[in-house]
Amino acid sequence: MIIQPRVRGFICLTSHPEGTAQHIKNQIEYVKSKGKIANGPKKVLVIGASTGFGLASRISAAFGSDAATIGVFFEKPAAPGKPGTAGWYNSAAFENEAHAAGLYAKSINGDAFSDEVKAKTIELIKQDLGQVDLVVYSLASPRRTHPKTGVAHASVLKPIGQPFTDKTVDFHSGVVSDISINPVESDEDIANTVAVMGGEDWKFWIEELKAAGVLADGVKTVAYSYIGPELTYPIYRNGTIGRAKDDLEGTVPVINDILKDVNGISYVSVNKALVTQSSSAIPVVPLYISLLYKVMKEKGIHEGTIEQIQRLFAERLYTADGQVALDEKGRIRVDDLEMREDIQAEVAKLWEQATTENLEEISDIAGYRNDFFNLFGFNFPEVNYEADTNEVVNVPSIEG
Repeated sequence: MIIQPRVRGFICLTSHPEGTAQHIKNQIEYVKSKGKIANGPKKVLVIGASTGFGLASRISAAFGSDAATIGVFFEKPAAPGKPGTAGWYNSAAFENEAHAAGLYAKSINGDAFSDEVKAKTIELIKQDLGQVDLVVYSLASPRRTHPKTGVAHASVLKPIGQPFTDKTVDFHSGVVSDISINPVESDEDIANTVAVMGGEDWKFWIEELKAAGVLADGVKTVAYSYIGPELTYPIYRNGTIGRAKDDLEGTVPVINDILKDVNGISYVSVNKALVTQSSSAIPVVPLYISLLYKVMKEKGIHEGTIEQIQRLFAERLYTADGQVALDEKGRIRVDDLEMREDIQAEVAKLWEQATTENLEEISDIAGYRNDFFNLFGFNFPEVNYEADTNEVVNVPSIEG
């Protein structure tokens, strides 16, 4: 079939198998261009491995240090006349590239919050790898059915305490407008968001992996967080999502205690604002990212997702002397370039100026759009989008 992008709001309803394969190849080539990561991981489990930071982690581990990888994700397979999700195609392309390079790569498609998928993953590790030396936790989901209680939790994206009004942009049309979001109405909304996006499931994974004996001595585990600038605090860091991120970060000492008798350690890495399926859904953030991209590209310090994670692996998690630089709250900071004072001062100045009329000139909204469509396999010059493509692509390690 001929597959073109079909967009509804911040979601692209279609994805392109050849385009996503090109996206994977580009990321692999970048990682290979940086050379091998000394002392890098060798057997890696990535929970949330099909898109964004999780996918970049899998690519960085495999092609940066020849690691065997198991990826867990929840994606929709392709069927005749119906393209699969971008994450499905990403995972198929990754496995094909890994296998061609002689690397072990298998995947599990299912609800990573469930006990069933945890058990299935543990069996695969036991069967094929024995133990893993790195566990990346990078789940992004709007809902979670709690595996112990059976209660379904849904996250909300809202400020806490008072309404929030500021600028936002429709990144497709480039129209800048004001948006007002009412605060959460109850503590239950906050609790549900923490249940979905906080650290409890990360802890459950580590507890079960350890109990099964599949964590290697000296194992590392990392989860991803974000802080951002003050202008996004009301909707992000001081809002419901921020409470969940606080919970995630607060889980580090708990996991460290679980891992102490296998000499393991956990980290939260605070990453840069980037175009992902998740960030596109947050009001204010696309406008901020468009301005940020403009400033960082002009200064020659812009990073995409793969550049960010390759740097995390090579310069933070796996340093030559084994030392991991942390901030005053014990977090890894690879948002250091984004949060530089000169960068933030310039973005804040542009934020005040931004209107529909001048947006194309003062921001990189075009770069934002391109990155958004790249997520779904579109806008790659190497791909002919007018040609027929086979939409039915299988992930090699997943039957059916």
